[in-house]
Amino acid sequence: MTPGVLLSLAAVGWVVGIASGRWFSRIWLGFTLAGAAAGLGAAVMVLFGGMDWEWRSSVAVGGEPIHLHLDALSALFLALLCGVGGAGAMYARGYWSEEHYPASAPRGRAWWSALLSSMGLVLLSANGLHFLIGWELFTVSAFFLVTLDRQNPEVRAAGWLYLAASHVGTVCLFAFFCTLAARTGSWDLGPMREQVGLAPLFWAALAGFSVKAGVFPLHVWLPSAHANAPSHVSSILSGVAIKMGVYGIVRFSGWLPVPAAAGWVLIGLGATSALLGIAFAFAQSDFKRLLAYCSVENVGVILVGVGGALIAAAHGDEPWGRLALAGALLHVWNHGAFKALLFLGAGSVLHATGTREMSKLGGLWRSMPWTAGLFALGSLAVSGLPPLNGFISEWLVYLGLFEAALGKGPAAWAAIPAAIMLAMAGALAMASFAKAGAMIFLGSPRSHFAAAAHECGLGMRVPMLALAGVCVLMGLAPVLFWPAVARAVGSWHPAWVAAPAPDSMATLGSVHLGFGILVLAGAAWLWRMALGNGLRRGLTWDCGYAAPVARMQYTSSSFGGIVSGWFRWVLQPERKMHRPRGPFPAGALRLERVPETVLERVIGPVGVAILHVSTSVRRLQHGRLQYYILYVVAGLIALGVLVSMGGVP
Repeated sequence: MTPGVLLSLAAVGWVVGIASGRWFSRIWLGFTLAGAAAGLGAAVMVLFGGMDWEWRSSVAVGGEPIHLHLDALSALFLALLCGVGGAGAMYARGYWSEEHYPASAPRGRAWWSALLSSMGLVLLSANGLHFLIGWELFTVSAFFLVTLDRQNPEVRAAGWLYLAASHVGTVCLFAFFCTLAARTGSWDLGPMREQVGLAPLFWAALAGFSVKAGVFPLHVWLPSAHANAPSHVSSILSGVAIKMGVYGIVRFSGWLPVPAAAGWVLIGLGATSALLGIAFAFAQSDFKRLLAYCSVENVGVILVGVGGALIAAAHGDEPWGRLALAGALLHVWNHGAFKALLFLGAGSVLHATGTREMSKLGGLWRSMPWTAGLFALGSLAVSGLPPLNGFISEWLVYLGLFEAALGKGPAAWAAIPAAIMLAMAGALAMASFAKAGAMIFLGSPRSHFAAAAHECGLGMRVPMLALAGVCVLMGLAPVLFWPAVARAVGSWHPAWVAAPAPDSMATLGSVHLGFGILVLAGAAWLWRMALGNGLRRGLTWDCGYAAPVARMQYTSSSFGGIVSGWFRWVLQPERKMHRPRGPFPAGALRLERVPETVLERVIGPVGVAILHVSTSVRRLQHGRLQYYILYVVAGLIALGVLVSMGGVP
């Protein structure tokens, strides 16, 4: 069972998937699940068996022989790819079926297979040229998946923004790999820590991979792409695709020497992404944009752990760095599981109601109990609450930061503010998902399509149940996953191979198990008591209104108004208000929109200015020879003046 089977079956799935027909969709799903199982089996063997996998071929691509290598670090990401990729493929048959989308469903299957195989190639490539080829195929495949509904102009705009931002990152990676090959004389990739002169290349790699990872403020493509893509595509974009950027940062910070400031920069970027990402999430009224910005926050948590590990490695291999890195790598798995679950739950809501606006929903728990329960479980996990998996990985990162702070060394100056910012982000995450759950599932329906919602089918429910099971298992039994994470940590830093599990891991697992049993027992007892005593329904306190209506409920903006005000300096909300006037007002209006601040207030104006300058300069090219001679004469005069003044040697 080798990773090559994953690539082969995914390639076959691409051919089968592009054909139309119900039987072809079933065959495609079979090939996709078989390939995902093969890749997952190979990853498990490497993570728990202790042996790397390597394959070389005499066949050359681009003049370079194919060289694939799977170690513990890449196997950790490969396991995530196969798990989320398989769940998303199963979900897609019901969510984006050929019955409802006859034109785009076959394209979606083909590009899904292409996405899985190209991301697998990125993780397996031990050659810089082939890494770039896989990276570009992955980018293009994701673009066509994001724009499956290409008749919608908003979807097309989101796709082009994603493609443009991705190619900015690719330019940085092209410069990184080409310079690395020129310096070393080979495209081969591997440990090169002893070549100190390569350290400045880390900045080019960080810039390129940070765009794909959605690190603030390079996240500009992420909210619109995640929101407008089909929900199963959003799940793999958030759960896996942005982790390819994280993989690149972790991979090359372990293989190459890094500048002394690298760890400090990563902690700063991570803490900023965590806090501002969740601040933007809290202000959203579109629940898929909320989930998208939450991914920016979770990538920030991961980068804080990686930055802590770099600082620890630079200051004597401190044990707390192993904890921080282990927490970051475990959070890669955890975030992939619960964020894929949340996006699939969001897809179930969108499939049933046709809207992403939380203020138009409400009361869905009655008609969609499975989706409501699974979304609630994912919300608890993403908020870092026990007894679920999000708490375990974030606790390890915190544990590393706490030990760094107690050591009172240079790292304490980074650990203390990072821990404070992560704590603030965690509190806002709980508030964000309390808001999302309340707006979508509680209260009364705010629109007719919310009132007519229906539960999703079994084909969409099973993948969500599988991902929810992963969240519960990793929360209740984290010790089972420690050997795999420890091997990945050792693959990043050879001196950290035998990293023992912290004592708190086993304790947390036992506490979580007991806590979970108590919660289930308490819920069952309360339900039994309610049924036994006769559950009665009635109005809550109605503030003097005898006939309350759905419009009297909190909206998304009113729910988060106070907290959004704290971050007004970065959110820059836009308001439109028409106040009621007179004793019998005809109407009133209050609209609020939170713009994509970095894109609309920074990148947009700069782009417009560049276009104005380029348009003005283009007027100089008018085809009149006498003016061109004048330009040359003027240039020579200016050069002569500079020489006479000593400005040019």
